[in-house]
Amino acid sequence: MNTVHVKNLLVELFVEELPPKALRSLGQAFANGLSTSLKSQGLAVADANVTAYASPRRLALHLTGVSSRASDRPVQHKLMPVPVALDASGAPTAALLKKLAALGADASVVPQLRRVVEGKAEVLYFDSTVAGATLAEGLGVALHDALAKLPIPKVMSYQLADGWTQVHFVRPAHGLVALHGTDVVPVTALGLVAGRTTQGHRFEAARAQVHLRDADSYDRQLRDEGAVIPGFEARRGEIERQLAEAAGREGLRPIDDPALLDEVTALVERPNVLACRFDEEFLAVPQECLILTMKANQKYFPLLDAAGRLTHRFLVVSNIRPDDPSAVIQGNERVVRPRLADAKFFFDQDRRKRLVDRVAGLHKVVYHNRLGSQGERMERVRRIAHAIGLTLGGPALAAAADVAAMLAKADLLTDMVGEFPELQGIMGGYYARHDGEPEDIALAIEDHYRPRFAGDALPRNAVALAVALADKLETLAGLFGIGQVPTGDKDPFALRRHALGVIRMLIERELPLDVHQLVGEAFRAFAAEHGQAQAEVGYFLRERLTGYLREQGFSAQEVEAVVEARPERWAEIPRRLAAVRAFAALPEAASLAAANKRVGNILRKSDASIGGGEVDASLLREPAELALHHALHETRRQADGAFERGDYTASLQALAVLRAPVDAFFDTVMVNADDAALRRNRLALLHGLHAAMNRVADLSRLAA
Repeated sequence: MNTVHVKNLLVELFVEELPPKALRSLGQAFANGLSTSLKSQGLAVADANVTAYASPRRLALHLTGVSSRASDRPVQHKLMPVPVALDASGAPTAALLKKLAALGADASVVPQLRRVVEGKAEVLYFDSTVAGATLAEGLGVALHDALAKLPIPKVMSYQLADGWTQVHFVRPAHGLVALHGTDVVPVTALGLVAGRTTQGHRFEAARAQVHLRDADSYDRQLRDEGAVIPGFEARRGEIERQLAEAAGREGLRPIDDPALLDEVTALVERPNVLACRFDEEFLAVPQECLILTMKANQKYFPLLDAAGRLTHRFLVVSNIRPDDPSAVIQGNERVVRPRLADAKFFFDQDRRKRLVDRVAGLHKVVYHNRLGSQGERMERVRRIAHAIGLTLGGPALAAAADVAAMLAKADLLTDMVGEFPELQGIMGGYYARHDGEPEDIALAIEDHYRPRFAGDALPRNAVALAVALADKLETLAGLFGIGQVPTGDKDPFALRRHALGVIRMLIERELPLDVHQLVGEAFRAFAAEHGQAQAEVGYFLRERLTGYLREQGFSAQEVEAVVEARPERWAEIPRRLAAVRAFAALPEAASLAAANKRVGNILRKSDASIGGGEVDASLLREPAELALHHALHETRRQADGAFERGDYTASLQALAVLRAPVDAFFDTVMVNADDAALRRNRLALLHGLHAAMNRVADLSRLAA
């Protein structure tokens, strides 16, 4: 009998420098893939503690409580019905023997087969025991599966030392460690045989090779002997600490950029933050340009003052810790100068030509092969922005929106945006101010791409809102019109983001705009032969609206009730939702919602030509229908008055008094009377009730 030993496991794959932007996900995927596989094989318990390690040259996993062998497990094999398995004398048939052979058994097990009655048939079962996998076997399987499923951005092919074997992996692998406690697990992967030796820092390790004592000494030995912080999160935290400390000494703060911090964490094994500076003359260039060139090209952390303004100081995260860092500091200061000089040159050159003089060049830039040039697109955005401006603020706002829309894309033709596309819009704002354009025009050019991502700030003034809405609506109408719609998780033109931007501006800026009219205006900006997918765009916007409102904390029922009422102005939706929530808390709400649903069903089944007219009071014969008619008349006056004032909560709560007359009506009145005149009159009464109850929201959606 084999003794089972439970110890901690360490697996490390030592490779050449991994792609920095993928390192964090690669490390998590490697650790999760191995641990999940080992747990599923019974070699690790479900609550085993998983620790992932990832540095520029290694992916590793530490897993607690791993067994040297998995427990044997009973397996039940369903064979076949007894009449098929055994002949008249009870001897096994050829079919049964063939099935048993496939399971590694023979005729000797026939007497031990279980008979189970399933329905009307009796079926044979073969019970066996499967030996648990050894750790070497299970880890071999886990490594193969985990490596195959890594989210590798681009696979490399390389040959092993034999000159023949080709391996496909993210980077050439040079070492494999597998330790179960102090014992090496004999596994192979990527042409490597597991051992206990790894390597530390390329230049600063205490010794060339680090011989690991056991699985639990990995982190400490790499730090002490290898001069490496192997954990991604630990290294990231150390960089953050050093950045804050170095910035604090200058009375400044480093720019907040989690993506940059992740990338730098993936580039260094032994972080050392150093303070540097550049010539103050470069601060004449817009700070966005300087910040972007330092971050994107050099991976530096610019330093800001208390007001958020860029200073001439920056921090660099070095991978070495020399006794005298002056050479490293001077080297980085020397490297950054030409980058900043390029930015200054682009800025100076771009300002020699006015934005308005660049507009004609947009007609030579292709936007989409089926939607024309950027110039044609600009003209469409101008038309839509002008219409929105008229609605929001009259001729003056419309004229300003038209100018801003005309100039908004002109910075695409500047050298600065050509070098840094991320600065489009931002640079247009700077150049517009230099050209003497009014501040509201400059802000609109700068803001018209907003919101660019979830949580981004919205445009800051009315002109910017008009142009930003126009820009996003033109994109939606244009691409939907040629059938370029999002499918599944594919959205190459970011149309979901554009739709969410429209929704956020309408609701969060409380714009008095009709969504249906906006979509119509967007499509009218295109030529007559352009695809008319207005209904699709409307549906797409409502879908995104539903998701947006759910993220704000409203329930599915509340959102459905308001969205299905199809309010024209989405700025009203938050107040309608609050009204629905308050109404749902009333004791009468459930009964009225159920009644509303019943009324809707009756009206849908009735003749469409019946029920929309006025109620003839002389045909109201039953006391319950007379009472409902009177109550509805009084209630509608209050509810409609509150609705017109925008007090949606009061409008809905006024309906509470209808509960008793509505219940009485359905208890005693036959709607579909034999008399056609009575039937028509009662349907008209219900039609009026339905209209009154659903002005704020479709209350039937609140019914259980």
